[in-house]
Amino acid sequence: MKIKHDYIIQGDCVEVFKKNIGKNLIDLIYADPPYNLSGKSLNLVNNTTGGPFYKMNEDWDTWNYSDYVNFSKQWLLGCYGVLKETGSIYISCTYHNIGEIIFVAKSIGFKLNNIITWYKTNSMPNITKRVFTHATEYVCWFVKGKKWKYNYEELKLLNPEKTKEGQTKQMRDFLSIINHPIVQGKERIKGTDGRASHPTQKPEKLLEIVIKASSDKGDLVLDPFMGSGTTAVVAKRLGRKWIGIEKEKKYINIAEARINKI
Repeated sequence: MKIKHDYIIQGDCVEVFKKNIGKNLIDLIYADPPYNLSGKSLNLVNNTTGGPFYKMNEDWDTWNYSDYVNFSKQWLLGCYGVLKETGSIYISCTYHNIGEIIFVAKSIGFKLNNIITWYKTNSMPNITKRVFTHATEYVCWFVKGKKWKYNYEELKLLNPEKTKEGQTKQMRDFLSIINHPIVQGKERIKGTDGRASHPTQKPEKLLEIVIKASSDKGDLVLDPFMGSGTTAVVAKRLGRKWIGIEKEKKYINIAEARINKI
């Protein structure tokens, strides 16, 4: 079955899966779902560590617990249906929702292959001094069948660490923990007010690792929460086909503007 690609579908991903995308067609899914951590605002305009800080507080990221778990089950079921037997799904999460993501995904039938830790080298300092500093996010890698793709040799080329002889090196010290800053500088998409246009924009380097790890050129990559368009930008640059799903028109406009520059 042929499917239209390289475009963003506006809508709720749960409904889009039912109406717009056939079964067993997608090679790779990257998902950055709501973490359910909004509900309280925090603004540190005069912060001296990394500039002004505004705690994410979005309506689309605010759920009661049972509704959030049910939503997680529904969109993960949709992903399971459209993913090929050889496909992979990578899901970004934090300590807020990693337990729910793993439990629901495994109950559906996904197998958890790895959990990658992203250490954010420019994370906010410990403001309350009542808990350990929250400086990490996670990417859970699930597979559907037994013949998943994993491009080991290509990933070795991404490892900045080399052997004493200057040869490429195993990724144990690189991919199990990725040290990379939160998106900043020219890569960060900002509005006219100077603030980030999307609160959870992911680094292109993180998506490069995911896409190179579990897809080949010409494969079809899906992002059910497209946001600012990072998945599409990197997929296009790496020669993959892609589909994005996004509810908010303002984010679709941002993503399309980024994609059109590639």
